Amino acid sequence: MKKVSLALTIPIVFVGGFLVGAKAEQNKKHQSDADYIRLFMDVFEITKQNYVVNPSTKKMIYGALNGMLQSLDPFSDFFTPSEFKEFTQDTEGEFGGIGIEIARKDGRPIVIAPIEGTPAYRAGIRAGDVIIKINGKDTSNISLFKVIKLIKGKPGTTVTLTIFRKGVDHPLTFKLTREIIKVPAVKATMVDNHIGYIKLVQFQENAYSELAKAVKKLESKGANEFIFDLRNDPGGLLTQAIKVANVFLPKDKLVVYTKGRVVGEHKYYTKHNPLIPMQDKVVVLVNGGTASAAEIVTGALKDYKRATVIGEKTFGKGSVQNLIPLENGAGLKLTIAYWYTPAGICINKKGIMPDILIKFPAKEQEELIKTIEDMRLKGDKQKVILLPNKDPQLKAAIDYLEGKPVKSEKEKEDEKAS
Repeated sequence: MKKVSLALTIPIVFVGGFLVGAKAEQNKKHQSDADYIRLFMDVFEITKQNYVVNPSTKKMIYGALNGMLQSLDPFSDFFTPSEFKEFTQDTEGEFGGIGIEIARKDGRPIVIAPIEGTPAYRAGIRAGDVIIKINGKDTSNISLFKVIKLIKGKPGTTVTLTIFRKGVDHPLTFKLTREIIKVPAVKATMVDNHIGYIKLVQFQENAYSELAKAVKKLESKGANEFIFDLRNDPGGLLTQAIKVANVFLPKDKLVVYTKGRVVGEHKYYTKHNPLIPMQDKVVVLVNGGTASAAEIVTGALKDYKRATVIGEKTFGKGSVQNLIPLENGAGLKLTIAYWYTPAGICINKKGIMPDILIKFPAKEQEELIKTIEDMRLKGDKQKVILLPNKDPQLKAAIDYLEGKPVKSEKEKEDEKAS
């Protein structure tokens, strides 16, 4: 009996000890939070009492809150009451822009993607470029909201960006003329008698409907293989991403799911049969400017092996933000969840690696854009101009669909080494 009693007592003592330990750890965490808040208040009081001039309490607190959110990730932000009102309401009047999608990294704005056909794209601004000055004003540690306000302005006026580009040993300066940014969601053409090319510029409200029209038109011309170009597509609406994925994937397929610490898991599925027959081959083109909704679609098509992905690693913008109003009219834009592909791969910060890695150096991209602009100036009225001889990623996609061998960057390097 003593042995039985001992056997029953030991687990109870162990569980009790575990609970006490967990409670102590919890108290330690609370004490730690309290210590940090006390530290904040100490710094606040010392600064208020000893700074060379009497500092504004509002300025100090707003600055601290802004820094707090910026320290978390590139997409969380604090808005003052006036900023939050402007951010959540349509403003009157017409504003011009330069056509870039931006995030924040290491305290500065970084270009997610230049949108094709806009001033930024034509000037040669690239995904990954870091904006260090706007009209001579340093951009370090200012909110994205203020960065966007500095870049926007009346159509026809100019804005000067100073850019740091990886691999370039000096800052680059771009003087851009603002325009009303109106770009078609979809551009499409035939590559040859059986390959259709579709460029999805952005996942805006009409992306799916325009894509569906383009697919039908190309099929009527004989297309039974497709190149789906998502390069420099900064993303957009989740609803459109699900519908666009359904162009290629069958009914009831998981496209993406979100998972967060508080919000839990939410799954998104296709709702109807695909527009493009499942036997038709598809290549998706991606690069460092492929982000957000464009990565969701890329990830789904890659996971189901519905398409072969060619190009370079995508941006890695795979998070969900929520707008939270505060009592005094201020607000937060807070990351609450991450996106996951059907195979459970988190897109955020990692991006999606292509099946076949093909690089497209910045200098060659600039040459391509200049050649196309020159063709248009000389009267070329084609809506879509494709130059595979100047676009190695596009050429790789065409070669792949035509059954020709396509060598990845690794294979090319291995050949050189041997």
